[in-house]
Amino acid sequence: KSSRRSRDKLRQRPRGRLPSRSRPTNSATMARISPLALALVLSGLHASAFTLAPSSDRRASSSPVARTCQSPADTSRSAAATAFRSRPLFLSSTESKPSNSLRRLPESAVELTLRIPPAATKASYDKTLNEVSKNVSIPGFRKGAKIPPAVIENAWAKQGGKRALRTMAINDLCEQLIQPALKDDYDLEPVGQPTLVTPADALAEGFVPGEDLEVVIKCDVWPEISWKDVEGKEKPYVGLTGKYKRKPFDQARFDAALRDLTERYARLEPYSDESQVLTTGDACNVNMVGYLADADGGKGEKLPDAASGDNVEVILGTGRYMEGLVEGIEGGKVGETRTVKVRFPDALRNKDLAGKDAIFDVTILSASRRILPEVTDEFAAQVRPGLTADGLRDELKKAVDTQDAQEYAGARNEVLGKALSEVMDVDVPDTLVTNQAREKYALMMTDMRDNGMADEEIKKLISPENFEK
Repeated sequence: KSSRRSRDKLRQRPRGRLPSRSRPTNSATMARISPLALALVLSGLHASAFTLAPSSDRRASSSPVARTCQSPADTSRSAAATAFRSRPLFLSSTESKPSNSLRRLPESAVELTLRIPPAATKASYDKTLNEVSKNVSIPGFRKGAKIPPAVIENAWAKQGGKRALRTMAINDLCEQLIQPALKDDYDLEPVGQPTLVTPADALAEGFVPGEDLEVVIKCDVWPEISWKDVEGKEKPYVGLTGKYKRKPFDQARFDAALRDLTERYARLEPYSDESQVLTTGDACNVNMVGYLADADGGKGEKLPDAASGDNVEVILGTGRYMEGLVEGIEGGKVGETRTVKVRFPDALRNKDLAGKDAIFDVTILSASRRILPEVTDEFAAQVRPGLTADGLRDELKKAVDTQDAQEYAGARNEVLGKALSEVMDVDVPDTLVTNQAREKYALMMTDMRDNGMADEEIKKLISPENFEK
């Protein structure tokens, strides 16, 4: 069973596809896109998101892509071994790269011709045989022993024999050579997964290890942008403008933020008259002894010391403490003990007290008037040396406006995208459009589910026809 499972893992791949976790979409079914749409696409994408993915099988570890993801243990091997692995299979220290060629196609696609020398085809096939020999059991040979190629080919007959093994070797060669050829030789960034023009299993019919091999790959690449000439501008993409609707500046939020800032620098002035009644904005120091409220609303079990306290400073302002505390103290005087009913917040970390009613005996020890500073240059310098009152207000307005603007970021990006499309020319790869469409399609399905649509109804909507729409 173990041997059969191993063989299944190394079965021949589908026709015409390079190893990949994801399959490319037929370019004939992809939508066309205008420069305007490209500008919108580019606003949310980056070329680094669309690099070639390594194969999911065990042989992917030999590819340049896979080597970039090795563990620290892998990188601790000798420098000589690392240098050897970093070269394609067919290159020795004295050999040069093969003569590849590239042809540009419409819509930011390319056709890459790889001319693979004899040493590379032999090395790749030998490597494939070596990998297969580790996972098959052949009578007369112990596991891991060196087995003649013909014996391995015969043992692999049920999985396609020699043709299947050669298909695997071709795929392995393409894995190693496509990425360096595109990026290093032509400085191109691939988008999506390259596709063999002639399927690997068809190439396998004429593939002979130790002889030259020529393969042609079609691939979308990250587009090159050319900028239009704009009078008076060296860089036409700088200083783009557009109009969109948003709410007016939130003055109330600005005022609240400025007041919160001055609250931090408030000065306390003790009341000389102990008969002074406490009002909103004042500060006081109190002793607090708390009890859980019983079923009748009276004092029940005494609260832990952590829930009570001596000489606690309380600022009489809304939203600062548990519900009812400030209201119960307002109107009190120094020396007075007040019975205050409160309710602990539902989100309290102590779940034994969260959301419960309690009663506190609050003794007022002292009272002070809180004096808020005026927003002057001197005050601004306290906040940050060198800051002025006008500079403080400007920074606070910008912070408030930036927070509000996040709600309208989509509308802003849309108008800037339109402005960008008017100063650029570019061919858009179909794969880029399809990838973006997949993301939007998945997001749309997620929104439907969040809005209460049943999973069964959503499944009915997920089809190639609806995706094309």
